[in-house]
This record gives sequence, C-alpha cells and structure tokens, in this order.
Amino acid sequence: MAEFLVFLFNFILGVLEEGFAYAIMALGVYITYKILDFPDLSVDGTFPLGGAVAVVLIIAGVNPVLTLFISFLAGALAGTIAGLIHVKLKVRDLFSGIIMMTALYSINLRIAGKSNVAIFSKDTIFENSFLEKYIPDSLKPYITVILLFIIILILKLILDFYLNTKSGYLLRAIGDNPTLVTSLAVDKGKIKIIGLALANGFVALSGAIYCQKSGFFEISMGTGTMTIGLASVIIGTNLFRKVSFIKSTTAVIIGSLLYKLCVSIAISLGMPASDLKLITAILFLGILVISNDRKRKVKSNA
Repeated sequence: MAEFLVFLFNFILGVLEEGFAYAIMALGVYITYKILDFPDLSVDGTFPLGGAVAVVLIIAGVNPVLTLFISFLAGALAGTIAGLIHVKLKVRDLFSGIIMMTALYSINLRIAGKSNVAIFSKDTIFENSFLEKYIPDSLKPYITVILLFIIILILKLILDFYLNTKSGYLLRAIGDNPTLVTSLAVDKGKIKIIGLALANGFVALSGAIYCQKSGFFEISMGTGTMTIGLASVIIGTNLFRKVSFIKSTTAVIIGSLLYKLCVSIAISLGMPASDLKLITAILFLGILVISNDRKRKVKSNA
C-alpha cells in the first residue's frame, strides 16, 4: 500500500510538472486557434526556438531568468515574421505557418550548433545556488512544480489583463468579427501580427522553460507541439464552456493537465514511451470526434 501511494504521488507530481510546462505553450495556441481563428503551424518551430535560445545563453553564462525573456522575444519575432508573410505578402494563413515552421528548423539548428545540447551541469531557474540557499530542504523535491505553478499563474494573469485592454478586445474581435474591426478604422492585419507575436512568444517561453526543466535541447522537440496545444485547448474549453466562473485561460491550463494525465496513464498501462506521438494522435482524434458530436447534437436540438 505504501509503495502504491509513493507511486501515485510521484505520478501526480510528474503530471503537474509536464502539464504546467506545456500549459504555457497551450495559452499561445489558444490565442491563435480560439481568438484569432488562425491555424498557426509555426508553433512547432517556435517551441524549440525558445529552447535553443535558452540553452545557448545559459551555456554562455547568462542568468537563466533573463534567458526566459530573451526566448519570449525570439518567439515573438518569429510570430511577427509569420504574420508579415500572411498579411503583407498575402500568403494563406496555413501556408505562412508552414513556411515559418520549416525555416525555423534550420534556424534552430544554427542557433544551437548541433541537434542535441545538454545543460545538466549549468544553473537553471529550477536548480541554482539561490534555491539551494533559501529554499527549505522539505520543499526542494517540489520546487519544480512550485516554480512552474507561479510562472503559469503570472502569465495567465498577464494574458487575462491584456485581453481586457483595448488591444485585447480588438484581438478577440478579429476572430469573431473582422468586419467590425475594419469599420473602426483599425488595421486588422496589424492586430493579427500582434496576436501571432504574442502567441509565439508564449510558445517559445514554454520551450525555454521545458529545456531548463529537462536539462537539454533536442532539435525535434517541437514535433507535434501544435497537436498537444490544440488538444489542451479543446479539452479545456469544451469541458468548461458552460462553467461561467472559470475563465478560458484557466480552462486551457486545466486542459493541459488533463491531456498530460491521459498520456501518462496510457504509458503507465504499458504503452512504450516511443509511442508517445501515436498516443497523442489517437487522443487528439478522440477529442475532435467527441467535440464534433457535441456540436451536431447542439445543432439538432436548436
């Protein structure tokens, strides 16, 4: 019984760590998918972009906290370029994301210098002398979860605040009613670019945090990021769409935790870790089917 409780505790701790780390990315996907209605595949490139920038800077001796801000800016720049390709060059939204994702593979490889970069021996936001000195020994095993929770809470509050500003309202209007934005004499292309920059900034920040948590960068770590983000967004927003007191950003974070819980359960039941992408695809397909069934039922009852 004691062994089972220890297993269960470690299992939940692992789900929280992974879920919170990916929840930051899911917030970025929420901006593009739910708010902008923009299929931005560039997130598969901006996730490892944030990781590549972070590990290279950490190896160079830059403060690990500062690397998070720089990674966010790198992702925002990539999102801005994707937006410019779509808005200024009149390339379809799907293709602009694919172009940016493809270009970022080579860019990430150039930044990192090689396909795998380890930072196990370097200070990160989760392991450094400050934490060792001021954090009680009893909390050290949980410091990763605590820090991730604080980071995601701060980012959620910042995003909630921004979405309630004038710029945030215009951003939300772009996805719902772009004609309204145009009628207000506002350049909807500019608003799209801002939204893509913000979304990809969140995704790159998530990549930077994930690399610092795991202790290494891997060039293919972004593969399937879009799918994971969409699954988290769809799970959260569909599960809590009738619960008025839970904000959409909170629902997305919970969706990320539930998604990681499902994946972890599948692996714990015997599926090999090498089947992670297969599990992700099957889970995402199931979510879409259930979501479509609910939509059809709503329409038939209307």
